[in-house]
Parts: sequence; C-alpha cells; structure tokens
Amino acid sequence: MKDLSNEFQGTSTILEVDESDTQQKYQSFTIIPGSDFDALVMDAGLRQSLVTVRTLGSRGMRVAALEIDTNAVPSSKVATFASRWCKQQFIAPSYEQSTQPYLAYLNEVLDQTGARVLITSSDGTLAVIRQHREQLERRVKIALAKEPSLAIAVNKVQTLEIAAKLGIGIPRGVIVSSINDVPGALREVGLPAVVKPNESWLWGEEQGARLICQLVTTLEEAKRAVEELTSMGGTTLFQQFLSGRREAVNFIYAHGEMYARFAQWAKRTQPPLGGTSVLRQSIAVPEDIGDHAERLVREIELEGYSEVEFRRDSEGKPYLMEINPRLSASIEVAVRAGVDFPYLLYQWASGDKIDYVKSYRVGGWMRYLEGDVITTIQSFTQRNRPGVTPPAQAIFEFLGSFFKPMGYDYLDWHDPLPAFMATTDFGNYILQKFKNLFLRDKSHFK
Repeated sequence: MKDLSNEFQGTSTILEVDESDTQQKYQSFTIIPGSDFDALVMDAGLRQSLVTVRTLGSRGMRVAALEIDTNAVPSSKVATFASRWCKQQFIAPSYEQSTQPYLAYLNEVLDQTGARVLITSSDGTLAVIRQHREQLERRVKIALAKEPSLAIAVNKVQTLEIAAKLGIGIPRGVIVSSINDVPGALREVGLPAVVKPNESWLWGEEQGARLICQLVTTLEEAKRAVEELTSMGGTTLFQQFLSGRREAVNFIYAHGEMYARFAQWAKRTQPPLGGTSVLRQSIAVPEDIGDHAERLVREIELEGYSEVEFRRDSEGKPYLMEINPRLSASIEVAVRAGVDFPYLLYQWASGDKIDYVKSYRVGGWMRYLEGDVITTIQSFTQRNRPGVTPPAQAIFEFLGSFFKPMGYDYLDWHDPLPAFMATTDFGNYILQKFKNLFLRDKSHFK
C-alpha cells in the first residue's frame, strides 16, 4: 500500500479499488484541513503541471496535484510534489489497463478535496476524462473545450480537412490503415516521410497507449511504423517531411473572443522530429500563421486553451501540423513572457471574468536541459537521419546555449526544490545508463 499522507493532520480516508481481480487498499490519504481546493492539477509528472501549480499557488490558491502510479514510482521523483505551492499530493491507480480503479480514486479525491477546477495536460488523462466527462462534471469544472470541438482537435484527419476548407496549407499526405497501403502511400508522398497516428492516444482491447509520430526513410521502416501505430486498431497519416522552422501559436478563446495570443518557435526538440520543444523562444505572432491559427480555432469553436502547431518548408511556407487542446509542455516560455495561460485557463473554466492580455515580451529563451542533453546524444545515435543536426554542430550549439541569457524549466529561485529533485533524478538516470553500458560491455569479455 502506498502511504502518501503528509505530516499535516486532517481527515483520513481509505479508498479501496478493484484491480486485476484483486481488491486492494490502494492508498490512505490525509486531507489538509481548511477550505476546499481551488484546483486539482492532473499529470503532476509533466513540466506544464508544475508551471500550473506554481502560477495558481503563487496567486493565493489552494492547489493539489495528482499523478498515476506507472508514471510516479517512487513518488519522490515527481518534481511538482516538491513545490511549495503544492498543498496536497495524490498518486492514483494507472488507467492504462483499466479506467475504473482510476476513476473511482479520482472521484474520491474530488469529493474529499472539493476541488473547483480540474486541469489536465496529457493525452491519456484527456482520453479518460472524455470517456467519463458527464459523470465527472457533476463534481468539478473541467478545463477542456466542449466535446464536439475537442473530438475534432484530437483527430488529425478531421482537423486537416477543416483547415483545407479554410485555405490553410496542409502537408501532402494520405491515410494509411495497414501495411498493404504503404507502397501506394510512398509513391504519392515519397521519402523521407513522416508517419503519424491519427489520434495520439488509443484504447486497445486490453490497454491504452500513447502513440508518437515516426520518421521513415525506407520501405521497411515505413511498414514497421504503420504496423506499430495500427496495432491497436487506429489509422495513420503518411505526410511529406518538412525541414523548416517549427512555430506555434497559443490562444485563450471563449465566448467568441480571443483573450490572449502568443507565439513561439522551437530551435531544438526531443526527439528531433515532432517532439517536445527543449529550446524555444517567444516571438511576435507571425502574420501568416497567426491568421491561419485564429480562423481554425474559431471555426472549430475550440474554447479554452489551444496550441496550433505549424512547420515551414525550405522556402518558408507554413503548413499546419496539429492542434493541442490541453496545456502543452512549452507553456512556461509564455508565462515568463507575460501570458499566464494556466491562470487564464482557470478563469475560463471556473466561470470567472477572464483577463485580456494585449502584449507580451518577445525574444525570451526557455530551455529544458534534460531534454536538450538527450537531443544532443541523439545527434550521435541518429546521425545522418533527416532533420537531425550533425554531432559536432549539435555539441557546439548545446554548449553555446549556456552563454545565452535564458530561463530553465523547473528552475525558480522562489521554489527551488522541484529543480533539485528533477536534477537529482536525471543524474541518477544517466548514472544507471552508464552502469548498464559498463556491465554489458564487461559481459562481452567473459
């Protein structure tokens, strides 16, 4: 049994869940006495969740955070839990095998905390909430767009179809449902190509899983990618590979009004193709993609927070990649530039008056150092792959970034423990990797 009770005295609750035919006491937790919580922030292991806890907590709100078991063992590795602004921590049963134990636990947490708003940041949690939204909304206000709009935003094919009707540039591509479709797709799209799942989270017969895009350069790679991405019954998109700059426009949209706009570009991502940004910069909203993104959000009626991603080709023409309808990992660059998206999202979800943000600071850099280290290593392990920086250049640019004024994810001198925890955890991860490599090499000489 996991005991996540903290040192504060409060009301103790035992929650029993049914999991894998074995009934077990999953957790005993203690609720800190006082008023109800303003927000329950899901997916505590993610960077954007830490930013959300900090920005809401620093405004005097009572904030709790929750993570699922598979992502947070031990709980001491969850940096958000170490924040001075995180007043309560919960670890729930995983929903990847079955959603019922997770849902039972979440309902109990909501009842005990009285949380006003529920904020999520991951594809998996978003999928669970969509399945059980009607039930959850009896207890809490959910910081997500309405279901019809949300269903479009998480579906790449539907999003691109609407974008095409609006005259927004979309990558050349075809839908592929099985490996038998691959040869025809390659004839139309060519190589290299990008294979994307139509939806980033899928439920299979026995479990759910997050799917990510893959770069392919040969017929065999393409077949393996399609086989993997369709193994749970979904479809894929074969799209042309675009080598230009990756940019995104972020919004808070509600009641027909744009309350906030922000733009950023990603200099480095992890993984190198289509991954989360590890070095990004705030920029003025480009006129072309700003107009495209706003028209798309209005057409879909995607209220709340959204991030609309574009990739430019070698000539600078923008093409729509996807819409992210939940708080994204890069959000801190916006917060530090003066656009507090987590707080604006809370205002919208809670029904409070939403602040208008008329301007923000441009030129500010944010760096996710752990991801940047991994990206630099991948320049060696994936050398000569399309879109991967040559190793020597990658090292030069990695070291050069230390000499630029910039902020670092996790690092906040007013809340230092999360950065210490994240750094320690990553250091242990690297040491374990080297240890495994040493043991493997040593075994070769026996």
